[in-house]
Amino acid sequence: MIEWRPKLRAIGWVLLYLAAGLLLVATPFFLYIRLSAAPNPAAVGGGPTGLLLQSIVLVTVFALLTWLIGHRILRLTPAELGWVPHGQARGFGAGMAGAAILALGSLLIAAGAGGARWLPDNGGVLDYLRSVGLTTAVLAPAALAEELIFRGLPLVLLASAFGRGRAILIMAVIFGVAHGLNPEVTPLAIGNVALAGVFLGLAFFAPGGIWTAWGAHLGWNAMLAALDAPVSGLPFRIPLINFDPGTITWLTGGSFGPEGGVAATVVLCIGCVALVRFMRKDEAA
Repeated sequence: MIEWRPKLRAIGWVLLYLAAGLLLVATPFFLYIRLSAAPNPAAVGGGPTGLLLQSIVLVTVFALLTWLIGHRILRLTPAELGWVPHGQARGFGAGMAGAAILALGSLLIAAGAGGARWLPDNGGVLDYLRSVGLTTAVLAPAALAEELIFRGLPLVLLASAFGRGRAILIMAVIFGVAHGLNPEVTPLAIGNVALAGVFLGLAFFAPGGIWTAWGAHLGWNAMLAALDAPVSGLPFRIPLINFDPGTITWLTGGSFGPEGGVAATVVLCIGCVALVRFMRKDEAA
């Protein structure tokens, strides 16, 4: 029984962290809906404004809980929590570039083998660039929030008790299931989101820590959005181009976006293998 105590302790702290965070996040929105005579839908989940507001609240709450539980109570250093003191910009940039290439690869496979295509749409180049910039700015805190929730402290605690591999798998499954209520979701989509969780978990333990994972998360989402593809079932209206996933939805992902198709499965597996090899070379150096 003694050998299970660290595992149960880690699970207990993770559950407390997640439950407390979700409660603190939900409470102000719940009170706003109950007490406001005419609640604004955009403030509680509608469109980019709602997503940005929710993301900022999530980042604030889970960053505070990371500091309180991880640093103050459990005495973990910022570096142990993934907030490495050096190489933040390099890790963020490498993660973003690598994941963006993978996302582009999934779309190219969808176009080459699945009949997906881009059609012309209203708007000019400046409209396109402005929209992509604003969309990336909205997606950035959302990506950071999910890294704090599904990697960050929970991954560190589970890794200390179960080992990195099992911890990554546990949080990846939770990550996939958490997207089960997204629009147009399918079993394959949940599996691919879980696979993305494995990729992001590996990125978290790569040089750069949470900065690398955050960059990878943002790079993937931003590339899909920039090419007008849905991100985990959420569409982003981008001028100039219109993405049509075609009819071979098992490959292209259909209206859920590339994460709902086999094309994403392929590139995410490639990304996981590449990260594992890179980490082994880094450890051997």
